[in-house]
Amino acid sequence: MSRPTVEQAYAACEEITRTEARNFHYGIRLLPAPKRNALCALYALARRIDDIGDGDLPLAEKESALAGVRKDLGRLDDVDDPVFVAVADAARRYPVPLGAFEELVDGVQLDLSEVRIADFDELITYCRYVAGSVGRLCLSIFGPTGGDLETLSLYADQLGIALQQTNILRDIREDLGNGRVYLPADELDQFGVRLALDEQGNLEDPQGRLAGYIRFAAARAEDWYSLGWRLTPHLDWRSGASCRAMAGIYHHLLARIAADPVLVYDRRVSLSVGQKARVALASLAGLRS
Repeated sequence: MSRPTVEQAYAACEEITRTEARNFHYGIRLLPAPKRNALCALYALARRIDDIGDGDLPLAEKESALAGVRKDLGRLDDVDDPVFVAVADAARRYPVPLGAFEELVDGVQLDLSEVRIADFDELITYCRYVAGSVGRLCLSIFGPTGGDLETLSLYADQLGIALQQTNILRDIREDLGNGRVYLPADELDQFGVRLALDEQGNLEDPQGRLAGYIRFAAARAEDWYSLGWRLTPHLDWRSGASCRAMAGIYHHLLARIAADPVLVYDRRVSLSVGQKARVALASLAGLRS
């Protein structure tokens, strides 16, 4: 296969983002074209890494695929794959922390076997790998207009961690069916929760303890959004709107889950197209959802 042009590579990443980033795409498309292209490239590679972990390949093939990503990250200019061609160009134009992709690979590596999280500190470490890393990648494209970069990277990391906590609460049922429990074991014990699925594949909660735990965890995730939102005043208008839109959709999901925890017992909670569009419009107006 011949090496694609940079334009072809970005077009391929844009298509991946348009079809696969059901939430992030609402924020990404608010960016001016150069930043939009670059962020689509970073998303496409992050998505590929995630898909390796979530796919149906045998364990050995998943491990080999992740090792291949690590290898290709170290030789970006020599890889003809469109996603890597686009990432290489984005990294030439923006200060992309390529090491964040390595962290994402580390996090996905943890997902390859049965997942059990001992405590909240361990959960935050995992969230930092798989989502804080993405927050820092986004920051490199947004380009802060002021402030200490180390501090702003922390804010981006915290916002990513807030989003991942939302994902975990939304996907308790699906993850349990796949042998993954991201809710800290010591907290489940404290709340007297035993995670199990009934005959219909829905979460059991005979004494309402899981609902109580979800409300507790959602309130804590809300605190992480508060920490992460400190990033947006340091971004230009379009980048700030993009950030508020991407995070705002997940923030809305968290609010729905906190208000009615049993929603996650038998379905994957999501926002409608209209609700997502309203979040994006509010973000353009400078409002945080």
